[in-house]
Amino acid sequence: MSQQEAPSRELDDSAGRAEMPTVDRMLLEIITTLALSAHAYLSEGPERAADPPSAEIAIDVASVAFERVKERLSSDERLALVQMLTDIRLLYVRKRDA
Repeated sequence: MSQQEAPSRELDDSAGRAEMPTVDRMLLEIITTLALSAHAYLSEGPERAADPPSAEIAIDVASVAFERVKERLSSDERLALVQMLTDIRLLYVRKRDA
């Protein structure tokens, strides 16, 4: 590789990183998606039954991800996720014990 190619490659790499969301943002979205999925798994519809085992997996994975990233989140983000995860855990327990 010539020296002329190296600078353009560095520019391309830095441009790619600038567009890439932080791992904190990605995990925030993943945790939220898992919590919403757990809620959907616990919901019953006319053509489908609740799926508590799938909800449990989604809740467990969301909880582990939250524990891993919580120190890097703002206090508002942390509070919102704690509330969301608490609500979905309570719903899971109510559905499981019904």
